[in-house]
Amino acid sequence: MGTPALIEWGVATLALPGEAQSGDLHLVKPVAAGVLVAVVDGLGHGAEAAAAAQAAVAALERHATESPVPLIERCHRALQGTRGAVMSVAVFGRPDRSMTWLGVGNVEGLLLYGDGVARSGSPRASLVTRGGIVGSELPRLHPVVLPIAPGDTLIFATDGIREGFADGASLEASPQQLADQILARHGKGTDDALVLVARYRGGAGTSG
Repeated sequence: MGTPALIEWGVATLALPGEAQSGDLHLVKPVAAGVLVAVVDGLGHGAEAAAAAQAAVAALERHATESPVPLIERCHRALQGTRGAVMSVAVFGRPDRSMTWLGVGNVEGLLLYGDGVARSGSPRASLVTRGGIVGSELPRLHPVVLPIAPGDTLIFATDGIREGFADGASLEASPQQLADQILARHGKGTDDALVLVARYRGGAGTSG
């Protein structure tokens, strides 16, 4: 028996019809302190958007052990000269049962509380992203740390997904089922689209 997973996750993605590559990419990477989860949306669509997103994911992969602010700063340097990207990242912390998240641009983030109990007056928390473009216009970065409990579910969605995508979402579904449902029901069809769902389990490892 391996160690119980820290998170369980799933991803659903669709390139803009007619494009061979999607500019919406993701990374889920276990690190010593927990698990890094990131979604990157290269500006526009097609090959140039995909190249920008791939450069960002490569930088995230290379520096995954760093905290979110220096991580995004490294991506910003790596993306200079490209079309640029918007992105949101979250780090699930192992020892302290916390999640630190941060976003630049319009990759939407929601944390749905698994027990259905409102914390801070709401059954969910929304990521407040900063306007800007990683690679050309980096805003001041202010990460937010939230306490989390097993069953809490993070959803990252790019702007190819309509707003309100989490309304009616069933936390009974597995993360992969939930990602597939959101893409099927809320995908716009006019842009690349990606939904990543990560459910906090509270164990020590990670699983897909």
